[in-house]
Amino acid sequence: MQYHLQGFRSGDPAVQPEIEKSRENPSLVDVLIVGCGPAGLTLATQLSAFPTIHTRIIEKKSGPLTVGQADGVACRSMEMFEAFGFADAVKKESYWVNEVVFWRQNSEKALARVDRIQDVEDGLSEMPHTILNQARIHDFYLQAMHNSARRLSPDYGRTLVSLNRDDSSDHPLTANFELAGGGEEIIRAKYVVGCDGARSKVRQTLGYELKGEAARQLWGVMDALVVTDFPDIRLKAAIQTDTQGSLLIIPREGGYMVRLYIEMDQLGDNERASDRQLTADQLIAKAQRIFSPYQLEFKEIVWWSAYEIGQRVCDKFDDSDIPSGNRAARIFIAGDACHTHSPKAGQGMNVSMADAFNLGWKLAAVLRGEAHSKLLQTYSDERQSKAQELIEFDRVLAKLFSAKPTTAAETEQFQRYFKKHGRYTAGVETCYDASIITATSEYQALAEGYPIGKRFQSAPVIRLADAKPMELAHVIKADGRWRLMLFAPANDAAKTDGAIEQFCHYWESNPASPLVCYTPDDNDIDSVIDVRVVFQQSHRDIAIEHLPRLLTPAKGRYGLKDYEKVFCANLSSGYDIFEHRGISREQGAAVLVRPDQFVAHVVPVDKPELLGVFFANFQR
Repeated sequence: MQYHLQGFRSGDPAVQPEIEKSRENPSLVDVLIVGCGPAGLTLATQLSAFPTIHTRIIEKKSGPLTVGQADGVACRSMEMFEAFGFADAVKKESYWVNEVVFWRQNSEKALARVDRIQDVEDGLSEMPHTILNQARIHDFYLQAMHNSARRLSPDYGRTLVSLNRDDSSDHPLTANFELAGGGEEIIRAKYVVGCDGARSKVRQTLGYELKGEAARQLWGVMDALVVTDFPDIRLKAAIQTDTQGSLLIIPREGGYMVRLYIEMDQLGDNERASDRQLTADQLIAKAQRIFSPYQLEFKEIVWWSAYEIGQRVCDKFDDSDIPSGNRAARIFIAGDACHTHSPKAGQGMNVSMADAFNLGWKLAAVLRGEAHSKLLQTYSDERQSKAQELIEFDRVLAKLFSAKPTTAAETEQFQRYFKKHGRYTAGVETCYDASIITATSEYQALAEGYPIGKRFQSAPVIRLADAKPMELAHVIKADGRWRLMLFAPANDAAKTDGAIEQFCHYWESNPASPLVCYTPDDNDIDSVIDVRVVFQQSHRDIAIEHLPRLLTPAKGRYGLKDYEKVFCANLSSGYDIFEHRGISREQGAAVLVRPDQFVAHVVPVDKPELLGVFFANFQR
């Protein structure tokens, strides 16, 4: 990480100097977030990176989550955590899902292991698939928020009563909250984001409904400390039986605890999970029957719940009036407030966080005057379609998991589906359609391994200035900046008048360059668009003193040089980024990456003017 840019600072570099807020009115904010779940905390953490944006996050519970609920963290979410600065902490504490085993009854009706597969295919991500209590994920977000210059923290014990919009005001949204100890608080905001769960009050205010059907299947879930002779208790395991139902084992962090998803009974028409009044003892008894003949002794129940499978999604995730064009979006919903599904694929928390990561940088860009408000319309367009895809995937997976196979082909169907969709459950298959912030694929052949609309996948490189081996995507932090990754042609080793120098000269000096057009005069040159370059040659063959000025820019109060923008292929590792990411060696490529780490555009290095046309679609 980089620090000391504005002068020497001792202590923890993750803790930013606190800004002065004494003149701020706590009842008059830029963004009001309702709900402290994964979506709300992701959004709040993203917005806390911008000292000029006044954000409040409100939660009706009396304090932070302490136990239970979601636990699966997909590879893509781990990549996002790296951008927020706490991926290493999650990796250290969590259980890593390396393999998955499948158990079924054999012809003698005895449980037998029928398959064992790798959970995440090689090369899919530099990050593992992990398991960690949602409460700990919340803790990391809360710490990152507290470390920000705004020292942001949630306000607990407040229940949203009403939300109204009046576009005649600079703060058109008025939210009325009931305080837990009595009394009320009224907050006026420019934008409101409902991250308040499946029973969202914000969604109800909009008059939207979660649409879909429940599978009427009742499930129990419990975190427990158990003693068992089942051999795969520390592996993710799917158990399917003909008569007792199915069960999913998710080993938990710490080496001893395990989570069990236990199939119970079918629900009747108009019956809800709460109507059954299940007890923990009933879940234990059912789990023991499914495990039979293996012994399963429960020593301590840490947390348990019962739920019904349902797949539902809203038609839109904001309050804009797109057909008429008369009303821009001011109210948004994210996470369970706009989509719900079963926990079998471990996608709920991950998709909720992805919603917020998509929205956060867009809100910041509009509030900071960098982008037109039409940028906000892309949130609902992009995330609603992804939620619909998840609903369809989850519906099939939940059905297969609860199936009672009668033939060998039916028995293998669940394993095949799981293997086929491993990339999806890892969270790396999201692909956004063409829009004002996602270009068409005219020049995709220049960088085939960076598909436009998909996340920018990391790869090993060597940083030129200090010969440090590192992951390229780890330079993309959650700071709202665009990244322009220049991959140099083979004949360019930072030579004078080479392709990279010509690009940098245009980018820094041409009036049509987005860098010239959109960088505020008093800001560092990389404050809006951060340019990086990767050369094909060894780092020992590139002369740092010959680099264009743009690649070692003077920044901060002292005009200190930034030496961390230039990389080379890591040839000694046997992993050449140009080869593995399908980047044209002859021509190179310019890959534009959105602030949420998704590839927005690929253009030739000798056509920088195309990026000016692209940014003109939405940037101010």
